Amino acid sequence: MEFQVGNAKLELIKGDITDVEADAIVNAANSTLLGGGGVDGAIHRKGGPKILEECKLIRATEWPDGLPTGKAVITSGGNLKAKHVIHTVGPVWLGGFHVEAELLKQAYRNTLKLAVAKGLKTIAFPSISTGAYGYPIEEASRIALATVKAFLEKEDRLERVIFVLFSERDFEVYLKAAKT
Repeated sequence: MEFQVGNAKLELIKGDITDVEADAIVNAANSTLLGGGGVDGAIHRKGGPKILEECKLIRATEWPDGLPTGKAVITSGGNLKAKHVIHTVGPVWLGGFHVEAELLKQAYRNTLKLAVAKGLKTIAFPSISTGAYGYPIEEASRIALATVKAFLEKEDRLERVIFVLFSERDFEVYLKAAKT
């Protein structure tokens, strides 16, 4: 499913984000930047050791205590089809009373700002925070889509933003959110 938002195409697809050809794919990382489960683990496994080396350098130079929730950093794509990986840390769901929604918006916004600052044209997102971090996907999908749409309406340098949903259920939830 594809939508026009400003000058960009916003696309929803079901698939594996590690197989997407884009200027950047987004890693729903943990603050250590050293790999983990879910999307994070898959990106590190398929992308190879170069991504981990670059993440270790970021930890040593920019974020020695770990990447804060809502922030974003960029590495090369290693062995992936994507040229780059933008790593962002989404919030852990704590019932919705601990600024989770604002932190999730920041994760998407800061990722998009970094993509534009690096001159990227295409970017692919997973559903940030809805796996191990427990964010309810119905709410997360509305926040993700609204944040990306608002950004694209103001910023005209991105050409394509793709949401890559791993399961049919996640795809259907995002599709429903996009239509409302």
